[in-house]
Amino acid sequence: MPASNAKTLFPETDATTGITRLCDLQPGQLGDCYALLTAREQATTRDGKPYYRCTFRDAVRSVTAMIWSDTPFFALCAESWQAGQFYKLRCRFSESSYGPQIELDRVRDVNDEDVEAGFDPGEFLQSSRFDLEEMYAELTYIIEAEIEEPPLRQLVSEIFTEYADQIKTMPAAMRNHHAYRGGFLEHTLSVTKLALYLADKYIAYYSNMQPPLNKSLVVAGALLHDIGKLTELDAQPQGATYTAQGKLVGHILLGRDIVRDKANELGDLDPDTRLRLEHIIIAHQNLPEWGSPIAPHTPEALLVHYADDTDAKFHMMATALEVEPTEGDEFTPRDNAMRRQIFRGLI
Repeated sequence: MPASNAKTLFPETDATTGITRLCDLQPGQLGDCYALLTAREQATTRDGKPYYRCTFRDAVRSVTAMIWSDTPFFALCAESWQAGQFYKLRCRFSESSYGPQIELDRVRDVNDEDVEAGFDPGEFLQSSRFDLEEMYAELTYIIEAEIEEPPLRQLVSEIFTEYADQIKTMPAAMRNHHAYRGGFLEHTLSVTKLALYLADKYIAYYSNMQPPLNKSLVVAGALLHDIGKLTELDAQPQGATYTAQGKLVGHILLGRDIVRDKANELGDLDPDTRLRLEHIIIAHQNLPEWGSPIAPHTPEALLVHYADDTDAKFHMMATALEVEPTEGDEFTPRDNAMRRQIFRGLI
């Protein structure tokens, strides 16, 4: 390659390592980059020929590489490529109606020389843009300040202390919303703050309810609504996967079990409060097709459900709109978590 072309083909290359970040590649540009293989899916064409659809990513961008049976990489992909492993790629980036893609020119495993040259696997972990310790501290403050009933406050506090390391680092889901390191904590904090706002609003609006809306229960339920995901999901560098318990039981019942076990251990939670808290967890997804065996039958459960649903759905839409638009596009592509084109504005 002529030296005069190097700047054009590798505009974001690190001068000391020759490495381009995957997320910096522009359409049509070729570069050497490190990437994490997150998925390797085998399929067949209409003609019955096998191929692999491989997904590579860094901390910012995820791309697809199609490995056809008549390419030199097919046997290598079938025999040795593993999801969760890092690779050094020479690839050309492109965008299509199917999303971001790369055409591979060279592939090899990351080795010790790459580490010595500055490769850091920690840079490839997608993470919340908010500080994890600050978010956890805010949640613990809410527990102490907003849950007025001592037994309920103790139950929530002990669960959050016991699972602190997981709460700070787990994703909230395998895909679609908050599916990154710290996503569980970010989502839980956001749902709790929204539910707290709604509780204050409707306590002021409807002062004659019998019984009155219980803000402590709303907050406790918001904090614990997804707690079962700590055992439903197994966080890996390439993304979360379901545990056996997650596949066979699901986070709703796993969460109810965590709360029930802690309540049995402490022994002083009022039976009515305990029943209502369990109901919030079980009903928070509202519909059987979403995983809840029963819809919300208490005002506290209703508020937590809508706070949870609003936060998840808004995250999906906001994430789609954070992608840099192609000039002249009034809508986003359909390849987002909401599976719909989202309106950006008239040209």
